[in-house]
Amino acid sequence: MAHGYLEQMLDGRAKVYSAGIEAHGLNPRAVAAMMEDGIYIAHHTSNLMTDYDDIAFDYVITVCDNAHEHCPYYPGKSQRLHHNFPDPAKASGTEDEIREQFRATRNMIRDWCKDFATQV
Repeated sequence: MAHGYLEQMLDGRAKVYSAGIEAHGLNPRAVAAMMEDGIYIAHHTSNLMTDYDDIAFDYVITVCDNAHEHCPYYPGKSQRLHHNFPDPAKASGTEDEIREQFRATRNMIRDWCKDFATQV
């Protein structure tokens, strides 16, 4: 979700990559929640951080505590930023309640990305 918002909000000012410590594929509920907000992410891929070992990043952003704790060190001038968002993939309840968790997390991520994009 952050990848989709940052691509839109940075509008070509930066190349955005997305990866995790595990590759699980795209969550269809995340894709749907983002489409509700006008952001198409179905073309995104599920990558591992090691896929980008040769890239010198300006920023390394982690969006959950697990990734923050296991994120490798990136040499150079990379600035590390972290914000722990709830993981809606772990939500339980009815389908409507789960979709609402995806929307709530999406909105938190959107607001964080908006703040970040205005500062860089």
